[in-house]
Amino acid sequence: QAAARSLSGGNLQKFILGREILQNPKLLIAAHPTWGVDVGAAAAIHRALIALRDAGAAILVISEDLDELFQISDRLAALSGGQLSDLIPTEQTSTVQIGGWMAGQFDHSHTQAHAAG
Repeated sequence: QAAARSLSGGNLQKFILGREILQNPKLLIAAHPTWGVDVGAAAAIHRALIALRDAGAAILVISEDLDELFQISDRLAALSGGQLSDLIPTEQTSTVQIGGWMAGQFDHSHTQAHAAG
Protein backbone atom coordinates (compact mmCIF):
# COMPACT_ATOMS: atom_id res chain seq x y z
CA GLN A 1 0.00 0.00 0.00
CA ALA A 2 2.86 2.38 0.69
CA ALA A 3 4.12 1.86 -2.86
CA ALA A 4 0.66 2.61 -4.27
CA ARG A 5 0.62 5.98 -2.50
CA SER A 6 3.71 7.07 -4.43
CA LEU A 7 2.23 6.34 -7.88
CA SER A 8 1.30 9.08 -10.34
CA GLY A 9 -2.36 9.53 -11.31
CA GLY A 10 -2.21 7.35 -14.42
CA ASN A 11 -0.18 4.63 -12.74
CA LEU A 12 -2.48 4.68 -9.73
CA GLN A 13 -5.44 4.30 -12.10
CA LYS A 14 -3.82 1.21 -13.66
CA PHE A 15 -2.93 -0.21 -10.24
CA ILE A 16 -6.46 0.15 -8.85
CA LEU A 17 -8.14 -1.30 -11.93
CA GLY A 18 -5.69 -4.21 -12.06
CA ARG A 19 -6.23 -4.94 -8.38
CA GLU A 20 -10.00 -5.01 -8.86
CA ILE A 21 -9.89 -7.17 -12.00
CA LEU A 22 -7.69 -9.73 -10.21
CA GLN A 23 -10.53 -10.20 -7.70
CA ASN A 24 -12.63 -11.64 -10.58
CA PRO A 25 -15.67 -9.51 -9.71
CA LYS A 26 -19.19 -10.24 -10.89
CA LEU A 27 -19.79 -6.47 -11.09
CA LEU A 28 -17.22 -3.77 -11.77
CA ILE A 29 -18.04 -0.07 -11.79
CA ALA A 30 -15.33 1.89 -13.61
CA ALA A 31 -15.50 5.68 -13.70
CA HIS A 32 -13.26 7.08 -16.44
CA PRO A 33 -11.07 3.95 -16.51
CA THR A 34 -8.48 5.35 -18.92
CA TRP A 35 -8.23 8.88 -17.54
CA GLY A 36 -4.62 9.94 -17.20
CA VAL A 37 -3.07 6.90 -18.88
CA ASP A 38 -1.12 6.72 -22.13
CA VAL A 39 -2.52 5.21 -25.33
CA GLY A 40 -0.84 1.84 -24.80
CA ALA A 41 -2.13 1.55 -21.25
CA ALA A 42 -5.62 2.59 -22.38
CA ALA A 43 -5.61 -0.22 -24.96
CA ALA A 44 -4.52 -2.71 -22.28
CA ILE A 45 -7.28 -1.49 -19.95
CA HIS A 46 -9.84 -1.87 -22.74
CA ARG A 47 -8.65 -5.44 -23.42
CA ALA A 48 -8.87 -6.29 -19.71
CA LEU A 49 -12.39 -4.87 -19.39
CA ILE A 50 -13.55 -6.71 -22.52
CA ALA A 51 -12.04 -9.98 -21.25
CA LEU A 52 -13.76 -9.53 -17.89
CA ARG A 53 -17.05 -8.76 -19.66
CA ASP A 54 -16.65 -11.79 -21.93
CA ALA A 55 -16.05 -13.94 -18.83
CA GLY A 56 -19.52 -12.97 -17.62
CA ALA A 57 -18.94 -9.96 -15.39
CA ALA A 58 -21.27 -6.98 -15.54
CA ILE A 59 -19.27 -3.80 -16.08
CA LEU A 60 -20.69 -0.32 -15.66
CA VAL A 61 -18.41 2.22 -17.32
CA ILE A 62 -19.01 5.90 -16.61
CA SER A 63 -17.36 8.06 -19.25
CA GLU A 64 -17.89 10.93 -21.66
CA ASP A 65 -15.46 9.36 -24.14
CA LEU A 66 -17.83 8.02 -26.79
CA ASP A 67 -15.09 6.29 -28.78
CA GLU A 68 -14.06 4.41 -25.64
CA LEU A 69 -17.64 3.51 -24.78
CA PHE A 70 -18.37 2.18 -28.26
CA GLN A 71 -15.14 0.17 -28.26
CA ILE A 72 -15.72 -1.66 -24.98
CA SER A 73 -19.50 -1.71 -24.49
CA ASP A 74 -22.12 -4.09 -25.75
CA ARG A 75 -24.95 -1.85 -24.49
CA LEU A 76 -25.16 1.88 -23.78
CA ALA A 77 -27.38 4.31 -21.91
CA ALA A 78 -27.06 8.02 -21.22
CA LEU A 79 -28.02 10.09 -18.20
CA SER A 80 -28.81 13.77 -18.58
CA GLY A 81 -30.87 16.13 -16.46
CA GLY A 82 -32.19 13.33 -14.29
CA GLN A 83 -33.41 11.32 -17.27
CA LEU A 84 -31.94 7.96 -18.15
CA SER A 85 -32.20 6.67 -21.69
CA ASP A 86 -33.10 3.09 -22.35
CA LEU A 87 -30.25 0.61 -22.42
CA ILE A 88 -29.64 -0.01 -26.12
CA PRO A 89 -27.31 -2.47 -27.90
CA THR A 90 -24.23 -0.63 -29.15
CA GLU A 91 -24.72 -1.89 -32.70
CA GLN A 92 -28.20 -0.32 -32.77
CA THR A 93 -27.04 3.22 -32.00
CA SER A 94 -24.39 5.76 -32.98
CA THR A 95 -22.07 8.28 -31.38
CA VAL A 96 -24.37 11.01 -32.71
CA GLN A 97 -27.43 9.52 -30.99
CA ILE A 98 -25.67 8.80 -27.68
CA GLY A 99 -23.94 12.21 -27.76
CA GLY A 100 -27.33 13.84 -28.26
CA TRP A 101 -28.75 11.89 -25.36
CA MET A 102 -25.81 12.96 -23.19
CA ALA A 103 -26.68 16.56 -24.11
CA GLY A 104 -30.31 15.99 -23.08
CA GLN A 105 -31.71 15.61 -26.60
CA PHE A 106 -33.74 12.52 -25.88
CA ASP A 107 -36.13 10.75 -28.19
CA HIS A 108 -38.66 10.26 -25.42
CA SER A 109 -39.55 6.80 -26.70
CA HIS A 110 -36.12 5.78 -25.36
CA THR A 111 -36.07 7.50 -21.97
CA GLN A 112 -37.25 6.84 -18.48
CA ALA A 113 -37.92 9.52 -15.88
CA HIS A 114 -35.66 9.23 -12.86
CA ALA A 115 -35.23 11.56 -9.94
CA ALA A 116 -31.91 13.35 -10.03
CA GLY A 117 -29.66 12.86 -7.01
